[in-house]
Amino acid sequence: MIFQRITLFLLIFITLASCKPSETSTLKETTEVAVEGGYNPSEHYTKKEVMITMRDGIKLHTTIYSPKDTSKTYPMLMMRTPYSCKPYGEDQFRSKIGPNKYLMEEGNIMVYQDVRGRWNSEGVYDNMRAYIPDKTGNQVDEASDTYDTIEWLVNNIDNNNGKVGTYGISYPGFYATYSLLDAHPALKAVSPQACIGDFFFDDFIHNGAYMLSYWRATGLFGYMKDEPTTSAWYSLPNLKTEDQHQFFLDHMPLSKLDQYYDSTNVFMEQIKTHVTYDEFWQSRGIIQHLKDIKPATMVVGGLFDAEDLYGPFNTYKHIEANSDNYNTVVFGPWSHGDWARNSERQVVGNIHFGDGISDYFQKHIETKFFNHFLKGEANGDTGLAEAQFFNTGTKEWQSFASWPPKNATKESYFMQPNERLTKQANRMLAASEFVSDPRKPVPYTEDIGVGFTPRKFMTDDQRFASRRLDVLTFETELLEDDVTLAGDILAKLNVSTTGTAADWIVKVIDVFPADTKNTADVQDHLKLSNYHMMVRSEVIRGRFRNSMSQPEPFVPNEKTAVNLKLQDVFHTFKKGHKIQVQIQSTFFPYIDANPQTYVDNIFEAKESDFQKQTHKVFNDSAIEFTVFK
Repeated sequence: MIFQRITLFLLIFITLASCKPSETSTLKETTEVAVEGGYNPSEHYTKKEVMITMRDGIKLHTTIYSPKDTSKTYPMLMMRTPYSCKPYGEDQFRSKIGPNKYLMEEGNIMVYQDVRGRWNSEGVYDNMRAYIPDKTGNQVDEASDTYDTIEWLVNNIDNNNGKVGTYGISYPGFYATYSLLDAHPALKAVSPQACIGDFFFDDFIHNGAYMLSYWRATGLFGYMKDEPTTSAWYSLPNLKTEDQHQFFLDHMPLSKLDQYYDSTNVFMEQIKTHVTYDEFWQSRGIIQHLKDIKPATMVVGGLFDAEDLYGPFNTYKHIEANSDNYNTVVFGPWSHGDWARNSERQVVGNIHFGDGISDYFQKHIETKFFNHFLKGEANGDTGLAEAQFFNTGTKEWQSFASWPPKNATKESYFMQPNERLTKQANRMLAASEFVSDPRKPVPYTEDIGVGFTPRKFMTDDQRFASRRLDVLTFETELLEDDVTLAGDILAKLNVSTTGTAADWIVKVIDVFPADTKNTADVQDHLKLSNYHMMVRSEVIRGRFRNSMSQPEPFVPNEKTAVNLKLQDVFHTFKKGHKIQVQIQSTFFPYIDANPQTYVDNIFEAKESDFQKQTHKVFNDSAIEFTVFK
């Protein structure tokens, strides 16, 4: 497991990532692992805990691990986290420290900090605290807290070489991104990993649709505390069932969930109150502030990360477009945070992608990046490519001088009657239709279980969905040549509904040949023969089709354009496979069920609002791929 994971609730509420068939979670937390290879940090490091005073007088708990060998100087690697610096006490050591075992074993000063308002730090917590440009006086944000911390560290920690790197996965990745703003001169290398970019598009909301599967996590972020603490002050709902799908069906509409969170859960109240992309959410987005960045950056993400795809892709792209720094991107065949684990065999769901992939990243990419800028010449000649991506179809790494690759082109496939996906549209206007019943929604997975946040479904077999009458399926003939997608995907739908509201979910699927052999990783009830592997999926709540800030209902039975961007992929559909696209309007309970009657606020919908409606997808609808030649 990721060695930064330290939050106690995981030990209680989620199962191990390797368990099948139940879904598992990583959310933003980190857990301890056993000492590997006999290396014990307590034998090689000393530990100190300090309270560092910020410019407004608030003190933040900071844990510092320094090498016992004081014959030389070291850079500092820092992770700022809302998940606790545990274990507390200068005689209590993590079993792993730093981004990976290589950086730990070679010797670096490792720093962890509880962010403002969390755990043993003072102050008031603000979820995705808004950045304040041109701060004056005692104005603070996460950028100033990072700056003040680095300023103290370089002036007070013995044997430091004056260079600092920051890193973090998921929420700590957001704080790593934040360190780039108004960066301290000593900050030389930053690696935001699975970094949140904007909570209206990451984690809790996707294009206006509420991600119901993250509802339990609201307990972690929503409750405030009055003073520093080393014990959890929050609690999470107990579903009292092993069937999450049924639990959420029994709690439709969403108002039935109010019994689990009252108004003291600040984050839940914010989600329920700010149901459009208003100033509240806009101000908390960090992507738009990533301009004129100076420290070297390496953005890392997983191509099968159910939580944070928007953040890392857009973090990299925005820095690339608006800065002249050293900026690279790495995406592997990982779910949330897999690259920091030590599993030899890399498996997501039922699909095995290879062995030693995470170790390769840690040793030959991540360690090389930090060492170059913190210990080496820091001239940008790292030997690393601008973009390093793992092809999830051919199962091999490839390097590019840019991302998307310069020789990628756009190609459109049209959704035709009789379940055909073709490069040419039928000139005669036609439509495929289905009846969507929000009371009998399409599951996002066949698995029965209670997870904390979903993971394995990102490569799940979609045959169960393609056989449902409320899912439209379009697929090509057997491919005569390989087709490699390298970049984003745009679904350009032309649709209608008999109602006034609808969600639109688009899935891109690799249909395997019938002679595909099983591996040991496949669930007992499945076969890879004709497996429908999900490559990418995304949702848009239809009322946001024209504006995320100004929603509008559908006009019943009126043909309407709905465009939906799916995050980047790097995947080769091999010769003999098929490309399939599925269209549906429920994806439950990953996404809450749209009542299909327009309501201003989904959290105030009534039972009578949930109605069956007939949806149509017209045959001039297309999906635009970025194809690598």
